[in-house]
Amino acid sequence: MTRTAGVGSPDEDAAGRTDGSRARTAALAVICAAQTMFLLDTMIVTVALPHIQTGLHFSGPDLEWVITAYALAFGGLLLLGSRCGDVFGRRRMFVFGLVLFTVASLTAGLAQAPWQLIASRAAQAAGAAAASPATLSLLATTFPDGPARARAISIYTALGTAGGGIGLLAGGLIASLTSWRWIMLVNVPFGILVVALAPRVLPESGRRPGRFDVPGALTGTLGMTLLVYGLTRAAADPSGTVHWADPAVLGSVAGAALLLGVFVLVEWRSRRPLLPLRLFAGRARVGNYLAIVAYSMAMTGIAFFLTLFLQRIWHYSPMRTALVFLPMTALLVVCSRASGPLLRRLGTRTVVLGGLAVAAVGVGWLSMMDGSGGYLTDLLVPSSLTYAGLGVAAPPMTVEAMASIGERDTGIASGVFNCARQLGGAVGLALLGSITWTTVAAYRRLPDAQALAVGVDRGFLAAAALVVLALAATVAGTLRRRTPRP
Repeated sequence: MTRTAGVGSPDEDAAGRTDGSRARTAALAVICAAQTMFLLDTMIVTVALPHIQTGLHFSGPDLEWVITAYALAFGGLLLLGSRCGDVFGRRRMFVFGLVLFTVASLTAGLAQAPWQLIASRAAQAAGAAAASPATLSLLATTFPDGPARARAISIYTALGTAGGGIGLLAGGLIASLTSWRWIMLVNVPFGILVVALAPRVLPESGRRPGRFDVPGALTGTLGMTLLVYGLTRAAADPSGTVHWADPAVLGSVAGAALLLGVFVLVEWRSRRPLLPLRLFAGRARVGNYLAIVAYSMAMTGIAFFLTLFLQRIWHYSPMRTALVFLPMTALLVVCSRASGPLLRRLGTRTVVLGGLAVAAVGVGWLSMMDGSGGYLTDLLVPSSLTYAGLGVAAPPMTVEAMASIGERDTGIASGVFNCARQLGGAVGLALLGSITWTTVAAYRRLPDAQALAVGVDRGFLAAAALVVLALAATVAGTLRRRTPRP
């Protein structure tokens, strides 16, 4: 029997599937490498701040801007970056953002004055904001909906979730072994490699030329920038000064509330909105976004204050602190990968609720640490529960954020997801910082280490409450309405 014209042989079909699989694997590697670099830079400088302060002669208040400048630019420009990807092409914006991020990393590593480092950090974040929204959308267009996409997202989320831990680990190792400048310069060779590979392995999305939603871009970007600025500035500094009553904080938060309210009104009435409100249709999607925000608030605060506890209370060196995060980061990645098979067997709701419940127990246990505690029972076991639970819960939450999204909305949906994580992290750090330092001020009669231990424990307790809030949002979003009987 002759073969129908146009139909390849089994060997040709298998070769085509192999080539397609290799191409998708290469695309996934490029996307994950870029996103990991972007998220690493939100935390990598944390353990090296004392070295940066000494090297560039930062004052105490100015040193905060090394962290704040990145959070401000990244959180404020994400939605605008999403819209630019839709208009100019997502691969093009991905490459442009990577180039800007890489060049800014070079200038940051070569900085000779505080203002140069702060400006470079803001430019790094602007590049990340341009490229980061395209990562999930490129992932969604590269992998077909189903198990293949779920596996890809689980890998992507594993690395993204581990970004904070990997950043702390890398920052500690680099600060201990070499100059702090290599924290910035290490991005340069990786950035060049990813920029060279991206046009070869990533598909270009369809461009949708059109008018920008200028009022939405201005009110949304400025509103989020003011919100991140206010909440980041409100977080108390290590000296114990709480900034919530600062007029700049109050004015920023009030201005952000006003501008974001105007933004919602503009988007509701716009024919080409920057943020289509249809993305928030349905209780399940809203509940998932709330869970992502609460999860990110807890995750960022846990990593930051655990580092502070280890170095200032248990007197760990940056190197030893980095080694403490090594098993946690590995566990986070392993559990994120394991969530894929669990998701297929148990379903999204069960995996998310189970992971968040385990994490809540772990964070609650961490809140009982003190200055005389032991590594095994006070740190390793509870932190393992925390990171295992968060690692299992993160991938299905990411899958739900991109589920049932049309191709035209994948870019903005990716931007909203990353914006929720970034703003959630900034809000969480501000909230937990305020709780921690207010408690420290209330216990000034105790020795400094004891007062700080009490403050960090209260912060961890608040983080546990945030994980429980994420669990509650998931439950509320997935409850089935009862159908009335006839």
